[in-house]
Amino acid sequence: MKMYLKDNVKMEPLIWGWYAWSHIIPPLNAACNLAERYMKIMESYAKFPKIHMQAVENPDLMGGPFIDLEGEYVGEVKALIHKTQEDCVDLFQLHSAFKEFEKTLHREALGNTLETFYQKLPAQLRGMVELVYDTSNHPSMRFVEEFLYKKHYRDNNQGISLSFIHEDYRSFIMSTPRVKMEEEVYINIPFSHEAIDQLFNSRFEPIDVRKFISDFDIPESKQSLFLSFFSENPSQQVTDRNYRGSDIRVRFFGHACILLQTKEVSILTDPIISYPVEGEPRYTFKDLPDVIDYVLLTHSHQDHVLFETLLQLRHKIKTIVVPKNRKGALEDPSLKLILQHVGFKNIIELEEFNSIEIQSGKIIGFPFFGEHSDLNIQSKIAHCVILNGKKFLLAADSNNIDPFLYDHLFEYFGKIDVLFLGMECDGAPLSWLYAPYMPTPLNKAYDDERTLSGSNFEKAWSIVEKAQCKEAYVYAMGMEPWLHYIMALQYTPQSIQITESNKFVDACKRKGIVSERLFMKKEWVV
Repeated sequence: MKMYLKDNVKMEPLIWGWYAWSHIIPPLNAACNLAERYMKIMESYAKFPKIHMQAVENPDLMGGPFIDLEGEYVGEVKALIHKTQEDCVDLFQLHSAFKEFEKTLHREALGNTLETFYQKLPAQLRGMVELVYDTSNHPSMRFVEEFLYKKHYRDNNQGISLSFIHEDYRSFIMSTPRVKMEEEVYINIPFSHEAIDQLFNSRFEPIDVRKFISDFDIPESKQSLFLSFFSENPSQQVTDRNYRGSDIRVRFFGHACILLQTKEVSILTDPIISYPVEGEPRYTFKDLPDVIDYVLLTHSHQDHVLFETLLQLRHKIKTIVVPKNRKGALEDPSLKLILQHVGFKNIIELEEFNSIEIQSGKIIGFPFFGEHSDLNIQSKIAHCVILNGKKFLLAADSNNIDPFLYDHLFEYFGKIDVLFLGMECDGAPLSWLYAPYMPTPLNKAYDDERTLSGSNFEKAWSIVEKAQCKEAYVYAMGMEPWLHYIMALQYTPQSIQITESNKFVDACKRKGIVSERLFMKKEWVV
């Protein structure tokens, strides 16, 4: 029984009943998030479900640590707490050992030799940590990530859920576990398993559905639902997905997802692809080319590295390009190792000013400052893509915190033809994403100052003036309706992100620069 996967089937990647994102793949990061994020949220919900229900309905608390299950499924959440405690004993022990030793290190390492501290390392970390001071004599640990994976990484709690999708709204991934629903099929399968590629390639090439059911022990009660996800006939193909023109075709798929195509090469940035849901027109998986030569990832925040999309595209991606991290830093895990462990093979780490030669051009690593709450995170990079002599700068959420940087950069790189820049200039505080890694909570005033923010109008306009670009587009704003479950943003016309980006677009147009705040979908040629 060879059949085709229907277009409106949604897939969610799951670990321990939670939506999978990049920071819960590395074992120590996963341990910290389990202990200090997910368990706390679930235990709070088990005690106070009505408070969570009321908080979710309050727009001012959007994106907070509140479970969006309408005050229901309390028994299921309690069961998930118990299962997590049983299944993740080793990770909880790893977290506890790390936190206790971290306290010891900060309390006792005052400039004296660190050699004696190796004897105090817990068993879970021995041989996997280098103890170091910076030049101000602040102690820290440098982790050998490969060894942490070898000893502590497990993929037996990974899986995917499949269901039909009829609307854009979904519960926020960072605060709501995915309790099992009647309308979903759950498949316990490691993300690296090649069957995932076969499953999503079946949008184009049919698979033996009965064999899939047998191979992955889909229970009899779910087999009829699983079969309904498939059709004997393929859906209508999008005929212009592969570009054959002589120019460069640019397609905006939403948020920071840009597709650059020539007749020789296709380049996709920070893939987040919508399903075919009724409403405003959007591109979907069917609008992507048969082969994606390069996927460029700018940084590891959940709205730029989305497994839900990446796993569905893995079968057609030739090469994935990631920024190189700061070796061994907990808050800056290696994207290369993360992607290798979820099944990607051909991964290139790109550093600032390094380049990759491609047909009719090159991809150059471009410095990316800010947007990470002043943490020393180096796994972030913008991309200068040169195609057919045209320069595109895909700057993601770069925050122009030091305008002199761009004086140097454009003197080095020369003028830019097309600029893409995020202007989500009022981001969440440091603790929203990075609190599980911090030994002690940050003073609230400092926490509120250190935000995950991009450039405002003044900073963005400075980049345009120095780049001398012909086109300047605002993107990566999280405005598309299918992004709520990742970003939990809700704009009004008075939101500072909207008013600042409006000023940017108007200023560009007054200078004769083609400009727009991109939304939903757009296609043009350069």
